[in-house]
Amino acid sequence: MRARVRLAGAASGVVLALGAAGCGGGDASTTLVVYAAASLQAPFEELGEQFEAAHEDVEVEFSFAGSSTLVAQLQEGAPADVFASADTATMDRLTSAEPVDFASNTLMIAVPAGNPAHVRDLASLAREGVDLVVCAPEVPCGAASAKVEDSSGFTFAPVSEEQSVTDVLTKVTSGEADAGLVYVSDVRRAGDAVEGIEFAEAADAVNTYPITTVDGSAHEELGQEFVDLVTGGAGLAVLDEYGFAEA
Repeated sequence: MRARVRLAGAASGVVLALGAAGCGGGDASTTLVVYAAASLQAPFEELGEQFEAAHEDVEVEFSFAGSSTLVAQLQEGAPADVFASADTATMDRLTSAEPVDFASNTLMIAVPAGNPAHVRDLASLAREGVDLVVCAPEVPCGAASAKVEDSSGFTFAPVSEEQSVTDVLTKVTSGEADAGLVYVSDVRRAGDAVEGIEFAEAADAVNTYPITTVDGSAHEELGQEFVDLVTGGAGLAVLDEYGFAEA
């Protein structure tokens, strides 16, 4: 894969560059910078490969993190051409072209393989002794978790609040947490490392994902072409494979 990936952590700010070399050993003449919610990493990397295959002299560079973290970076002047958020409220914090809704995602309980804490439902998450991890309230998955908590009437006492849904999933897969509230797509991506538990209250907090070109982009036309790929038939097919639903 030629696309470079930057994982933007809220606290660490660590940047990771992967596979920067282009075909034939030459550098790409144009770099398209895409900021996207952490939950989009797997499908967007695949779509980045498709985009590069169709644009010989273009390299797609991704920055994945919690949507609120990415918005803060963009508001501080970080250069980007495309932004995809995990909810509309976070997207609305940017002044940009009108975004296009392209997918939706629903919360699911993730537990480590074998479910050692015997979590069965949402009520289990409020049980004493169950170490629950959720996203921080300012992050889209955290806002959705708060809605679920309010609508269910349960009171959660999470042992940690993370800045991205990927961080929540990592806590679960590593065994640091008995359960986490993540998206359906994250459970699918984790494979056998976790077990997913559906709950009816998730219907009260479905997140819609919008995407747009960024104001001031140096590659507005290319950015729009990437948006068109994501929102077109090919993009929606890839998103479906990774567990995302229609917007």
